[in-house]
Amino acid sequence: MPTDLVALKAFLSRTPFFGGLADEMLDRLVAMLVLRELPRGETVFREGDLGRSMYVVETGELLACQSGESGRAVKLMRFNAGDFFGETTLIEMQPRPFSVTVERDARLFELTTTNLYELYRKDVKAYVLVLQNINRELCRRLRAASNRVTAFADDAEDDVTQIGMRAVKKR
Repeated sequence: MPTDLVALKAFLSRTPFFGGLADEMLDRLVAMLVLRELPRGETVFREGDLGRSMYVVETGELLACQSGESGRAVKLMRFNAGDFFGETTLIEMQPRPFSVTVERDARLFELTTTNLYELYRKDVKAYVLVLQNINRELCRRLRAASNRVTAFADDAEDDVTQIGMRAVKKR
């Protein structure tokens, strides 16, 4: 891996995905990562693709977009150094819910579902910590999305903006 190992481990330990992992656990995960260097304009993955990996951003800026009912791309999130994305596909094994493109040249570290399964087999404690980190981040994102929906509904004086669980299951 071209990046200095000590610097890489220090960087990763400060990210939400790798936070709280003991040194030997971090070593095990670092050994699994694959560096991906992507230029501006490159697509990391497209909405609807089958996903088998997630990414941690070392450098660059990426944009996640999802198609609205009109067909227009709706900007959902921006990812910068320390952020991770694509993790939902590791958990729910569903097609990618959005597309991610590179806005500024990026260096990403990829972790696959196979890597995660290998971690489970070799170090259950590290596996559980990684899943807890993923769940914490998903909860943060859900809270932020709920706050956005509330703000939009409040601005529109909309008292019927509700997400039924049946609608979530159909999607």
